[in-house]
Amino acid sequence: MAGAHQDGLSSNLEDYLETIFHLEQESRVARAKDIAERLEVSRASVTGALKTLADKDLINYEPYSYVTLTAQGEKIAREIDRRHHILKGFFRDILQLGNEAAEANACRVEHAMDQAAIDRLVNFLDFLEHCPRTGGDWLESFEGFCRGKASPDNCRQCLADCLERGAELT
Repeated sequence: MAGAHQDGLSSNLEDYLETIFHLEQESRVARAKDIAERLEVSRASVTGALKTLADKDLINYEPYSYVTLTAQGEKIAREIDRRHHILKGFFRDILQLGNEAAEANACRVEHAMDQAAIDRLVNFLDFLEHCPRTGGDWLESFEGFCRGKASPDNCRQCLADCLERGAELT
């Protein structure tokens, strides 16, 4: 997604911030060479992006030196990383996609969702975790439905089972 996100950053620049964030967590600093390797881009592309991020006061950067996030850059990078993990978990744990597919989809979608949508998704996942009408058996039923092994005709029995479990909890 090449469009600008709420911070006025393109998805590419968000990827750079997220990569710098991860490299800082691993090594305390990032190097242009490591960024290029992680993102599988040329060093010239990295240099251009780093200059843009430095102009926006999101990173500390001097040519041939280490790269670090500013406080504002770290704040944005943490939010990008948070969105990524939430989306990956949703794709993997709720939609039952494999880990690689969940990762790839999270990378594509994370830049497109605004804060309100992410907040709503977090609330939805929290609801799924705590509502007695959902849970492991609900997710198993959904997985079966996706594989064509369950049908909407099973919903009445599932609802009756859920209500019975709810009555046991009270």
